[in-house]
Order: sequence, then structure tokens, then C-alpha cells
Amino acid sequence: MRSDPGAGTDRAIFTSTVIPTIGRPDLQRAVESVLLQAPPRSFEVVVVNDTGAPLPPGEWQSDPRVRILQTDRKERCVARNTGAAASRGVYLHFLDDDDWLLPGGLRGLHEAALETPGGFIYGATRLFDRRGAHLLDLEHGLAGNVAVQVMCGEWIPLQSALIDKDLFFELGGFHAWQAGAEDIDLARRAAVSTDFRYLPQLISVVVMGESGSTTEHDRQRERSRRGRELILDQKETFRRMSDSADAPHRRGGLARVYLTSALWNLGRGRLAKALIRLFHGLAAILSSGRHLLRTGFWRAIARPYRSVTFSRGAANFSGAAG
Repeated sequence: MRSDPGAGTDRAIFTSTVIPTIGRPDLQRAVESVLLQAPPRSFEVVVVNDTGAPLPPGEWQSDPRVRILQTDRKERCVARNTGAAASRGVYLHFLDDDDWLLPGGLRGLHEAALETPGGFIYGATRLFDRRGAHLLDLEHGLAGNVAVQVMCGEWIPLQSALIDKDLFFELGGFHAWQAGAEDIDLARRAAVSTDFRYLPQLISVVVMGESGSTTEHDRQRERSRRGRELILDQKETFRRMSDSADAPHRRGGLARVYLTSALWNLGRGRLAKALIRLFHGLAAILSSGRHLLRTGFWRAIARPYRSVTFSRGAANFSGAAG
């Protein structure tokens, strides 16, 4: 596990915000939301133009803190990786061109990273629908080893996070074949590799909804499953998840991850891998001790994971999304 990332905090640029764009009108708002921040260390904005055409002119393009790169329709993952490779910051921050930072968001992340450097530092996220309605706030409060929560399905938006640049490249950056599920996949790989730090502050606004989105939602689930399978193949994953499963519902979630993987692999004729997953699932159950007596343990095995933060605003979120 990576224990001391972000060691190079004396570099001139502390964070690089990478914004891939397909030329949405909201791009200017996204860029300016970063430029209006006043963090204690210097920062830059790397806009990666993936439209294959010139961007509409804007005053922000002449700001010395902004650089524009061209990727010419290579897709979002490639655009993000290109921006990360060209960045000069100790930490990376990823923002989509239809999302934006809230006032003080970048400053809060900077101060948290300066106080205690970490591989993955994140705060709360405000979710809007594409009509501008506030859905809910994601205030996870998850910190330390959060491998089981993230692998079970807890979503931690990268728009509200800093990730150590060296860690990002150690993890292999964004996987291009994961388009649409790349944020979830990266957070999973990070959670298995490093502890997370949580900042109790709203950092960004993320816009939800399929209308106007570039995400292929019909293929996202399968890509996400394939990515999770690769993480489960790593020998340190079970130990890392087991160490983070400190409550009945988390122990049950740990078992469910492996048992559902066993069924998924069995359905695809991968008998050897299904048996390995079944072994880990049974090991999770047998090592759960007193948690076996709690209903939360068995409920977590029987039912898909439900985020606590989503549950708190479920009525508002479901109504707005429908």
C-alpha cells in the first residue's frame, strides 16, 4: 500500500485541474470556476480539446494559468490521460466541462493536502440534474481504508478529489476501454492501493442525467464489472477489503462481492476463476465471527449495495431523475 504520496510538495505548481471537453457551452463556467479559486499554492488548468475543431474564443484562453491541448476525438479517457501526462502539478484534479468547482473548493483541498499529504483526498459533492435542480449532496465521511465500501459500489466523484500524480500513473491512469465507468474504476484501484482522506466541505457540483451526456450508459455496467474483476484478480485486494470490513454490513458486502463474482464467472464458463471467487466468499463468511449474528451481515449478502448518502436523499433524487 502506498503510504507517503505527495512528497514533492515543494514543486512550483501544486495542482493541475484537467478538463477534457467536447466543446460544451458550459466549458467557460467550468474553467472560470477553477480560475476564481484562491488556494495557498499555485495551480494550473489543462483543457484538453477533444472536439477535433477549434474551441469557441473566450477570455479564459489568454489566462497564463491555462493551457490547451488537442486530442482530436480520442475519447474522454485518452483526453484525461493526455492532460495528466502534460500536467506539472503534484496533485491531479479532474473536472468535466459541464461540472464546476464551488467557491473555496480547491482551497480546501489544497489546505488538506498541505496539512497531511495523501494519495487520495476528497470532499463532498453537490449533485444537480440537467435542468439545474439540486438532487442531493454526497457527504460520505469515509476515510482511511475504504476498499470494501468503494468496491461494493460507493461512488466518490473525482470532481471533488485530488489524487497524487505519481499514484495516478502507478495505477495506470484511466483505462480507455472503461469509457463511461472510468471514474469508478480509478477510485476502486486507488482504494485498494492507498488510504483516503475526507474533507467535510462541499467541493464541486456534478451534473447528472443521460440527456446531453457522453456516457454510454447501456455499456457502463458491463465495463464496470470487467474492471472490478481485474481488481479482484490482484492478490492484495482480499486482504485490503477484509481489513476495511469492520462492521456487519461491510463484512456481508465483502462476501457478496466475491459470491456475485463467482456467479458471474460461472455464467461465462470460467469455472476455475468462479471457484477461486467462491473460496474467497466463503472465507469472508467464515472469518466474520460475531458479525454472523447480525441481520445487517446477511442483508448485505442478499441485497445489492445501497449508498447511505444516496439513501438519505433517495426521494428527491429519484423524483428529479425520473
